[in-house]
Amino acid sequence: MKVFKKLTVTALTAVIAVTASFAGIAAAADSLKGKITVNGSTALLPLTLQAAKEFQKLHPKVKIAASGKGSVTGPQAVKKGIADIGACDWDASIDVPGFKAFDGQVANKVAVIPFATIVNKNVGVDNLTTEQLAGIFSGKITNWKDVGGSDANIVVITRSFGSGTRVNYQAKALGGGDIVKKEKNYKETGSSGDMKTAVATTPNSIGYIDLVYVTGSDIKAVKFNGVAATTDNVINGSYKIWAYGYYMTKGQPTGATKEFIDYVQSKKFQNGSLKKLKFIPIAAMKG
Repeated sequence: MKVFKKLTVTALTAVIAVTASFAGIAAAADSLKGKITVNGSTALLPLTLQAAKEFQKLHPKVKIAASGKGSVTGPQAVKKGIADIGACDWDASIDVPGFKAFDGQVANKVAVIPFATIVNKNVGVDNLTTEQLAGIFSGKITNWKDVGGSDANIVVITRSFGSGTRVNYQAKALGGGDIVKKEKNYKETGSSGDMKTAVATTPNSIGYIDLVYVTGSDIKAVKFNGVAATTDNVINGSYKIWAYGYYMTKGQPTGATKEFIDYVQSKKFQNGSLKKLKFIPIAAMKG
Protein backbone atom coordinates (compact mmCIF):
# COMPACT_ATOMS: atom_id res chain seq x y z
CA MET A 1 0.00 0.00 0.00
CA LYS A 2 2.83 2.34 0.89
CA VAL A 3 4.53 1.51 -2.42
CA PHE A 4 1.29 2.28 -4.28
CA LYS A 5 0.92 5.63 -2.49
CA LYS A 6 4.55 6.44 -3.22
CA LEU A 7 4.08 5.66 -6.93
CA THR A 8 0.86 7.70 -7.00
CA VAL A 9 2.56 10.71 -5.44
CA THR A 10 5.49 10.37 -7.83
CA ALA A 11 3.17 10.18 -10.84
CA LEU A 12 1.15 13.16 -9.62
CA THR A 13 4.33 15.17 -9.12
CA ALA A 14 5.40 14.34 -12.68
CA VAL A 15 2.02 15.43 -14.08
CA ILE A 16 2.22 18.70 -12.15
CA ALA A 17 5.77 19.28 -13.42
CA VAL A 18 4.78 18.63 -17.04
CA THR A 19 1.66 20.81 -16.70
CA ALA A 20 3.72 23.59 -15.21
CA SER A 21 6.22 23.25 -18.04
CA PHE A 22 3.51 23.57 -20.70
CA ALA A 23 1.97 26.47 -18.81
CA GLY A 24 5.34 28.18 -18.78
CA ILE A 25 5.70 27.68 -22.54
CA ALA A 26 2.17 29.04 -23.13
CA ALA A 27 2.88 32.03 -20.92
CA ALA A 28 6.10 32.71 -22.81
CA ALA A 29 4.22 32.51 -26.13
CA ASP A 30 1.50 34.82 -24.90
CA SER A 31 4.08 37.34 -23.70
CA LEU A 32 4.99 38.18 -27.31
CA LYS A 33 3.36 41.46 -28.26
CA GLY A 34 3.56 44.23 -30.80
CA LYS A 35 2.13 45.46 -34.08
CA ILE A 36 3.34 44.35 -37.49
CA THR A 37 2.47 46.21 -40.69
CA VAL A 38 2.90 44.40 -44.01
CA ASN A 39 2.61 46.24 -47.34
CA GLY A 40 3.37 45.33 -50.94
CA SER A 41 2.76 42.33 -53.18
CA THR A 42 -0.82 41.33 -53.91
CA ALA A 43 0.48 37.98 -55.17
CA LEU A 44 1.71 37.22 -51.65
CA LEU A 45 -1.29 38.78 -49.91
CA PRO A 46 -3.36 35.56 -49.54
CA LEU A 47 -0.35 33.88 -47.93
CA THR A 48 0.27 36.84 -45.60
CA LEU A 49 -3.37 37.03 -44.51
CA GLN A 50 -3.52 33.30 -43.74
CA ALA A 51 -0.22 33.38 -41.86
CA ALA A 52 -1.37 36.44 -39.89
CA LYS A 53 -4.59 34.68 -38.91
CA GLU A 54 -2.73 31.64 -37.59
CA PHE A 55 0.04 33.63 -35.91
CA GLN A 56 -2.39 35.91 -34.07
CA LYS A 57 -4.18 32.85 -32.67
CA LEU A 58 -0.87 31.71 -31.20
CA HIS A 59 0.06 35.21 -30.05
CA PRO A 60 -3.10 37.22 -29.23
CA LYS A 61 -1.09 40.27 -28.15
CA VAL A 62 0.40 40.67 -31.62
CA LYS A 63 -1.65 42.63 -34.16
CA ILE A 64 -0.90 42.29 -37.88
CA ALA A 65 -2.19 44.67 -40.55
CA ALA A 66 -1.62 43.53 -44.15
CA SER A 67 -2.42 45.22 -47.45
CA GLY A 68 -1.30 44.96 -51.06
CA LYS A 69 -0.77 47.56 -53.76
CA GLY A 70 2.01 45.95 -55.79
CA SER A 71 5.49 44.67 -55.01
CA VAL A 72 7.45 47.90 -55.32
CA THR A 73 5.28 49.56 -52.65
CA GLY A 74 6.53 46.99 -50.12
CA PRO A 75 10.20 47.98 -49.89
CA GLN A 76 9.16 51.61 -50.45
CA ALA A 77 6.98 51.45 -47.33
CA VAL A 78 9.80 49.84 -45.34
CA LYS A 79 12.17 52.59 -46.48
CA LYS A 80 9.70 55.26 -45.38
CA GLY A 81 9.22 53.55 -42.02
CA ILE A 82 5.49 52.97 -42.48
CA ALA A 83 5.78 49.17 -42.76
CA ASP A 84 7.77 46.55 -40.89
CA ILE A 85 7.62 44.09 -43.78
CA GLY A 86 7.58 44.80 -47.49
CA ALA A 87 6.16 41.83 -49.40
CA CYS A 88 7.87 41.66 -52.78
CA ASP A 89 8.00 39.23 -55.71
CA TRP A 90 11.70 39.89 -56.24
CA ASP A 91 14.76 40.37 -54.05
CA ALA A 92 14.60 44.13 -53.60
CA SER A 93 18.01 44.21 -51.89
CA ILE A 94 19.66 43.91 -55.32
CA ASP A 95 19.16 45.63 -58.67
CA VAL A 96 16.62 44.05 -61.04
CA PRO A 97 15.61 45.28 -64.50
CA GLY A 98 13.68 48.53 -64.01
CA PHE A 99 14.33 48.85 -60.27
CA LYS A 100 17.33 49.84 -58.18
CA ALA A 101 18.21 48.02 -54.97
CA PHE A 102 16.76 49.26 -51.69
CA ASP A 103 19.93 49.76 -49.65
CA GLY A 104 19.95 48.46 -46.10
CA GLN A 105 17.05 46.08 -46.61
CA VAL A 106 17.24 42.32 -46.01
CA ALA A 107 15.40 39.85 -48.24
CA ASN A 108 13.73 37.07 -46.24
CA LYS A 109 12.65 34.31 -48.63
CA VAL A 110 9.17 33.01 -47.72
CA ALA A 111 7.61 31.22 -50.69
CA VAL A 112 7.79 30.07 -54.28
CA ILE A 113 5.12 31.79 -56.41
CA PRO A 114 3.89 30.09 -59.60
CA PHE A 115 2.38 32.46 -62.18
CA ALA A 116 -0.06 31.57 -64.95
CA THR A 117 -1.23 33.05 -68.23
CA ILE A 118 -5.01 33.38 -68.02
CA VAL A 119 -7.70 34.01 -70.62
CA ASN A 120 -11.43 34.66 -70.55
CA LYS A 121 -13.56 31.52 -70.69
CA ASN A 122 -14.67 32.31 -74.28
CA VAL A 123 -11.13 32.08 -75.64
CA GLY A 124 -10.62 28.80 -77.51
CA VAL A 125 -6.85 28.60 -77.02
CA ASP A 126 -5.25 26.33 -74.42
CA ASN A 127 -1.53 26.70 -75.16
CA LEU A 128 0.74 29.63 -76.01
CA THR A 129 4.47 29.74 -76.68
CA THR A 130 7.02 32.29 -75.52
CA GLU A 131 7.10 33.76 -79.04
CA GLN A 132 3.31 34.00 -79.24
CA LEU A 133 3.00 35.66 -75.82
CA ALA A 134 5.77 38.12 -76.66
CA GLY A 135 3.90 38.98 -79.86
CA ILE A 136 0.58 39.45 -78.07
CA PHE A 137 1.89 41.67 -75.29
CA SER A 138 4.07 43.74 -77.63
CA GLY A 139 1.08 44.40 -79.89
CA LYS A 140 2.47 42.54 -82.91
CA ILE A 141 -0.19 39.84 -82.65
CA THR A 142 -3.67 41.34 -82.27
CA ASN A 143 -6.12 38.62 -83.35
CA TRP A 144 -6.76 35.24 -81.71
CA LYS A 145 -6.91 33.54 -85.14
CA ASP A 146 -3.14 34.14 -85.47
CA VAL A 147 -2.46 31.83 -82.50
CA GLY A 148 -5.03 29.11 -83.25
CA GLY A 149 -8.16 30.78 -81.91
CA SER A 150 -11.25 32.35 -83.45
CA ASP A 151 -11.36 35.55 -85.47
CA ALA A 152 -11.53 38.13 -82.64
CA ASN A 153 -9.41 41.00 -81.41
CA ILE A 154 -7.17 40.17 -78.44
CA VAL A 155 -7.75 42.36 -75.39
CA VAL A 156 -4.50 42.65 -73.43
CA ILE A 157 -4.81 43.12 -69.68
CA THR A 158 -1.61 43.75 -67.75
CA ARG A 159 -0.45 44.87 -64.34
CA SER A 160 0.71 48.42 -63.68
CA PHE A 161 4.42 49.27 -63.53
CA GLY A 162 5.83 48.30 -60.14
CA SER A 163 4.03 44.98 -60.01
CA GLY A 164 6.24 42.03 -59.13
CA THR A 165 3.95 39.74 -61.10
CA ARG A 166 4.61 41.93 -64.16
CA VAL A 167 8.39 41.94 -63.57
CA ASN A 168 8.51 38.15 -63.40
CA TYR A 169 6.05 37.57 -66.24
CA GLN A 170 8.01 39.80 -68.60
CA ALA A 171 11.27 38.07 -67.73
CA LYS A 172 10.04 34.47 -67.79
CA ALA A 173 6.96 34.27 -70.01
CA LEU A 174 7.89 36.94 -72.56
CA GLY A 175 11.61 36.18 -72.65
CA GLY A 176 12.38 39.69 -71.48
CA GLY A 177 10.09 41.23 -74.08
CA ASP A 178 8.24 44.50 -73.59
CA ILE A 179 4.60 45.06 -72.72
CA VAL A 180 3.53 47.84 -75.07
CA LYS A 181 0.67 50.16 -74.14
CA LYS A 182 -2.00 50.47 -76.82
CA GLU A 183 -4.81 52.92 -77.45
CA LYS A 184 -7.46 50.21 -77.65
CA ASN A 185 -7.94 46.62 -76.47
CA TYR A 186 -5.57 47.29 -73.60
CA LYS A 187 -6.02 47.76 -69.86
CA GLU A 188 -3.79 48.03 -66.78
CA THR A 189 -4.82 46.77 -63.34
CA GLY A 190 -3.46 47.57 -59.90
CA SER A 191 -3.71 44.21 -58.15
CA SER A 192 -3.98 40.47 -58.67
CA GLY A 193 -7.65 40.59 -57.66
CA ASP A 194 -8.37 43.33 -60.19
CA MET A 195 -6.56 41.33 -62.87
CA LYS A 196 -8.73 38.27 -62.22
CA THR A 197 -11.92 40.35 -62.33
CA ALA A 198 -10.89 42.14 -65.52
CA VAL A 199 -10.09 38.96 -67.44
CA ALA A 200 -13.19 37.19 -66.10
CA THR A 201 -15.50 40.00 -67.27
CA THR A 202 -13.81 40.90 -70.58
CA PRO A 203 -14.45 38.56 -73.54
CA ASN A 204 -11.38 37.72 -75.68
CA SER A 205 -9.01 38.97 -73.00
CA ILE A 206 -5.65 37.66 -71.82
CA GLY A 207 -3.70 38.42 -68.66
CA TYR A 208 -1.47 36.82 -66.05
CA ILE A 209 -1.75 36.09 -62.36
CA ASP A 210 -0.31 33.93 -59.59
CA LEU A 211 -1.79 30.47 -59.30
CA VAL A 212 -3.64 31.03 -56.01
CA TYR A 213 -6.06 33.35 -57.84
CA VAL A 214 -6.88 30.89 -60.64
CA THR A 215 -10.31 29.79 -59.45
CA GLY A 216 -13.85 29.78 -60.81
CA SER A 217 -15.20 29.09 -64.28
CA ASP A 218 -14.85 32.57 -65.84
CA ILE A 219 -11.09 32.31 -66.40
CA LYS A 220 -8.75 29.51 -67.36
CA ALA A 221 -4.99 29.05 -67.24
CA VAL A 222 -3.38 28.15 -70.56
CA LYS A 223 -0.31 26.00 -71.00
CA PHE A 224 3.08 27.64 -71.51
CA ASN A 225 5.15 25.99 -74.26
CA GLY A 226 2.95 22.93 -73.85
CA VAL A 227 3.34 22.67 -70.06
CA ALA A 228 0.47 23.21 -67.62
CA ALA A 229 0.78 25.76 -64.83
CA THR A 230 0.90 23.47 -61.79
CA THR A 231 2.95 23.36 -58.62
CA ASP A 232 4.26 19.90 -59.55
CA ASN A 233 5.53 21.17 -62.90
CA VAL A 234 7.32 24.06 -61.20
CA ILE A 235 9.02 21.64 -58.81
CA ASN A 236 10.06 19.20 -61.54
CA GLY A 237 11.49 22.06 -63.59
CA SER A 238 9.26 21.81 -66.65
CA TYR A 239 7.21 24.97 -65.97
CA LYS A 240 9.31 28.12 -65.94
CA ILE A 241 7.03 31.01 -64.93
CA TRP A 242 7.65 31.29 -61.19
CA ALA A 243 9.57 33.36 -58.67
CA TYR A 244 10.57 33.47 -55.03
CA GLY A 245 8.53 35.72 -52.78
CA TYR A 246 10.28 37.81 -50.14
CA TYR A 247 9.53 39.71 -46.96
CA MET A 248 11.81 42.76 -47.07
CA THR A 249 12.88 44.26 -43.73
CA LYS A 250 15.03 47.18 -42.64
CA GLY A 251 18.09 45.27 -41.50
CA GLN A 252 17.68 41.90 -39.82
CA PRO A 253 14.16 41.48 -38.38
CA THR A 254 13.71 41.55 -34.62
CA GLY A 255 10.98 41.01 -32.03
CA ALA A 256 7.48 40.12 -33.20
CA THR A 257 8.44 40.77 -36.83
CA LYS A 258 11.18 38.14 -36.66
CA GLU A 259 8.86 35.66 -34.94
CA PHE A 260 6.22 36.16 -37.64
CA ILE A 261 8.72 35.63 -40.47
CA ASP A 262 10.07 32.55 -38.68
CA TYR A 263 6.52 31.20 -38.52
CA VAL A 264 5.96 31.73 -42.26
CA GLN A 265 9.27 29.95 -42.93
CA SER A 266 8.48 27.08 -40.53
CA LYS A 267 7.88 23.54 -41.78
CA LYS A 268 4.40 23.62 -40.24
CA PHE A 269 3.23 26.59 -42.32
CA GLN A 270 5.27 25.80 -45.45
CA ASN A 271 3.95 22.26 -45.68
CA GLY A 272 0.45 23.16 -44.48
CA SER A 273 -1.44 26.32 -45.33
CA LEU A 274 1.13 27.57 -47.82
CA LYS A 275 0.77 24.46 -50.01
CA LYS A 276 -3.02 24.55 -49.76
CA LEU A 277 -2.92 28.09 -51.22
CA LYS A 278 -1.00 26.77 -54.31
CA PHE A 279 2.30 28.30 -53.25
CA ILE A 280 5.35 26.06 -53.08
CA PRO A 281 7.58 25.54 -50.01
CA ILE A 282 10.98 27.14 -50.49
CA ALA A 283 12.64 23.84 -49.47
CA ALA A 284 11.06 22.12 -52.50
CA MET A 285 13.29 24.04 -54.91
CA LYS A 286 16.94 23.30 -55.56
CA GLY A 287 18.01 26.84 -56.31
